[in-house]
Amino acid sequence: MQNSLADESSLYLKQHAENPVHWQSWGAAAFQSAKELDKPVLISIGYSSCHWCHVMAHECFENEFIADLMNEHFVCIKVDREERPDVDQVYMEAVQMIIQRGGWPLNVFCLPDGRPFFGGTYFPPEDKGNGLVPWPQLLIRIADFYKNSKEELLENAEAIQQNLIVASASSPESDSFDLDNLRTAAIGICGNHDDQYGGFGEAPKFPQAMALNFLMSFQLNRICDEELERRIQQVLTTTLKAMAHGGLYDQIGGGFSRYCVDGHWLIPHFEKMLYDNALLLSTYTRAWVRSKDPLYESIVEETIGWLNREMRTEEGLYSAALDADTEGEEGLFYVWEREQIEALLGPSLGKQFCLAYGITAEGNFENGLSVPALQEADCATRTALKDARDLLLKHRNKERVMPVRDSKMLTAWNSMLAISLAEAGFYFDRKEWLLEAQAIVDSIGAKLLESENEGYKLQSIHYEGSGKKVDGFLHDYALYINALLAVGSKIDWVDFGASQSYLNRARKLFATLLEAFSDTGSPGFYFTAKDQETAVLRRKEWFDNAVPSGNGAVLHSLSALSVLFKDVDYKTLFEREASAYGARAKQQASAVAHGLDAIASQESMAIIRVHESQRLEAIRTEVLKHKWRPLFLIADSNSEEQLCLGRACFPLKESLLEAFQAYSNRC
Repeated sequence: MQNSLADESSLYLKQHAENPVHWQSWGAAAFQSAKELDKPVLISIGYSSCHWCHVMAHECFENEFIADLMNEHFVCIKVDREERPDVDQVYMEAVQMIIQRGGWPLNVFCLPDGRPFFGGTYFPPEDKGNGLVPWPQLLIRIADFYKNSKEELLENAEAIQQNLIVASASSPESDSFDLDNLRTAAIGICGNHDDQYGGFGEAPKFPQAMALNFLMSFQLNRICDEELERRIQQVLTTTLKAMAHGGLYDQIGGGFSRYCVDGHWLIPHFEKMLYDNALLLSTYTRAWVRSKDPLYESIVEETIGWLNREMRTEEGLYSAALDADTEGEEGLFYVWEREQIEALLGPSLGKQFCLAYGITAEGNFENGLSVPALQEADCATRTALKDARDLLLKHRNKERVMPVRDSKMLTAWNSMLAISLAEAGFYFDRKEWLLEAQAIVDSIGAKLLESENEGYKLQSIHYEGSGKKVDGFLHDYALYINALLAVGSKIDWVDFGASQSYLNRARKLFATLLEAFSDTGSPGFYFTAKDQETAVLRRKEWFDNAVPSGNGAVLHSLSALSVLFKDVDYKTLFEREASAYGARAKQQASAVAHGLDAIASQESMAIIRVHESQRLEAIRTEVLKHKWRPLFLIADSNSEEQLCLGRACFPLKESLLEAFQAYSNRC
């Protein structure tokens, strides 16, 4: 047996192809080998831009002595979590059960049949005094335990598998979702807010876009009240401004990092992921429609600029991530010395810039280096320093080594970006952004979607040079359907009459989703299709993680389809699926925020049907006078011109303003 990763398409797997560890790729052959050799399986999961994945690889997997231990006692499997989210989900949930936390790298010890019995995240090569068991010591302990106490491991694996089954099960508390649960969820999310620094909980802090989006959708519902409205607005304003001002946001080049290691958004974990930026584009667009804050507009424009400059591929889709490390050092591409800033901008402007962005001689990061973070609350200071930021960006991109880009193109993540670009293009009057959203959807259709029998087959990944890989998972189908709906909801503004092809494809693809992923006996869709290989068990994904849960994304599809087409089957299915969110809304609201966003959005969704293209610009202008809401603006000559808000419809000859106002007054 030897390392077999050299021919893989995944950048992450290729990064481990030269390890002395005899890594195998995920598949039946590796497990068959474990059974024949009667060895436990070590499954190590990570992704190409993960800093601590690099650290453990360098410290442990490149070490000949440690590799010999791994090769002697285990069959070792490497998994790219972005390529196989189904595998990652199962083993992440198992490790969270075992040690009450998770993360990457994720290292899981399993029986030869793949059932996990122990696991953890990062392990050091020797005792560093931080309470973590050294990796070689852990390997020897587990190998010895497998030889001498296998029955105990079998019991442990069986218990973990049963817990995974219970966690995946549907749990409707009634036949319908009580809308008062949305209020409970909103209060619970706001109660976890850090009113001083913004964000939720303590360090490390993640940009919880899905929770913020839910709060904005909840504000449109009739069950809101003035006190809760003020509280939500405080949460939104505090957090959105804190993230935009802090080191989480790349103040020089645009775009957001994955998370911050501190509680006040200063020091990021520097990898930039497509999904975070796609989600946050939507959040800041929604917030701008409400407030018209120029800071939010700048964040959207700069983030899209970064995406198009550094993440768009020649294939017409967008890459997955930029690495946290440059030349082996975390964040090196993004941090600055005060003297360097002053040399590039000149003494006067340099001092002004350093004062505005908190760049000091001592530094706020490491070795006298600083992460730029805007100190001024006034957006005018930021605007005045735009030329300075542009000069620093030009220098950074020319003189520094760029972080490694993982150019895999993921269906789900590109679909999220298409959704956000369609919204941003419409509301900010940037038709080129809406056309970029259309191009993404069309590229996915051309490269990753095939007609099959009477439906479709969707693939999860496209690689430059090697094409499409891996059958699509639930979130690929649901998020692509939502991208089709998002483009279909606005494309008539720039290409009158084009919406129907996107809306019809969404309906047809949803029929495929129903056939492949449904559980006919209870709420919830399986993450893997019925004919797809599964890891340990076929499970349902209820909770949002870095990306929206598959079931939350399905609820968004059903929310739009049920209102848009008035189909009783869509409505019935939406209500059945929403019934599984009652207890979760009360107990785990932040973890199911994307699904709650869909439920909150359905009643306030606006559909405007028009006959003439000349009316669209005036309607768009009118829409901007109101709170953000899910909106379909559709060319439709087969029905009366009308505005529908939720399930109440008004002839369009009435004032659009009056119709919106009448609905808003119900809140």
